[in-house]
Amino acid sequence: MSEWSLSHLLSELHEDIEHRLSTARAAFAHPGTKGAASEHVWLQLLETYLPQRYRVAAAHVVDSTGAFSEQIDVVVFDRQYSPFIFQFERQTIIPAESVYAVFEAKQTINAELVRYAQQKAASVRRLQRTSLPIPHAGGVYPPKAPPPILAGILALESAWKPAFGPPLTAALQPADTLGRLDLGCVAAHGTFCYTGDTYQFTPPGKPATAFLFELIARLQSTATVSMIDVRAYAKWLDT
Repeated sequence: MSEWSLSHLLSELHEDIEHRLSTARAAFAHPGTKGAASEHVWLQLLETYLPQRYRVAAAHVVDSTGAFSEQIDVVVFDRQYSPFIFQFERQTIIPAESVYAVFEAKQTINAELVRYAQQKAASVRRLQRTSLPIPHAGGVYPPKAPPPILAGILALESAWKPAFGPPLTAALQPADTLGRLDLGCVAAHGTFCYTGDTYQFTPPGKPATAFLFELIARLQSTATVSMIDVRAYAKWLDT
C-alpha cells in the first residue's frame, strides 16, 4: 500500500505558505520590506502551481488608449496568446487584454485594505480591452467578448475578531461592480468567495491550498483571453 497521503500533502502546502508569511511578519521591521516579502510569497505560490499558460507578476496594466492602472501586487496574465509585455528596471507593464486576475497582498486584512483592493481592481477593470476576429482552419470566428477579470485580496491575518463576520461582509460590498472582490485568502483564518449574489466564507482548514484550487477552477471557467489588437498599441509609435 502506498505511504503517500494527499491530505497530508495539501496540508503541508498551506502550512508552508502560512509559515513563510508569519516569518516575513516577524523577521522584517520595515513595513515596505515586510510587505514586499509577503507579496513574494504569494507570487511564488502561483508561479509554482498555476498551469504554465499563466504567468504572475507585480505590475501596472495599460490599455491601447494609453491609460494605466494603479500598481498591482499580483497580476495573473496570459503569455500563450499575448505577445506584448514591457519590462524595465524591474517594472513590468502588461496589456489589459492579457489579464486574468489581480490581487492585493498585505499582512493584515481590514476595512481600509479592502477598500484599497477594491480601488486597485477598479483601476484595472475600467481599462479598455481590444478583441480581434480569430482565424481558424474553417474561416474566422467573430471577436470574443473579453472575459471578466477576477479580483481579490491575500493576507496572513485579520484585524477583525472574528475574522469572517459582519464587518468583513459589509466592507466587501463595493460601490459598483468594478471594485468587487471575487475571492480572497486570509491564511490564518480561511477563504472567501463571491458566488454571484453573496459571499461564502470558509473557516480554517488549509486556506492557502483552498484558495489556490478555487482560483484554478475559476481560471478554467474563464477559458482564454481575447485576441489583442497589437496595431491599436502600435499607433503610439507615432506620438
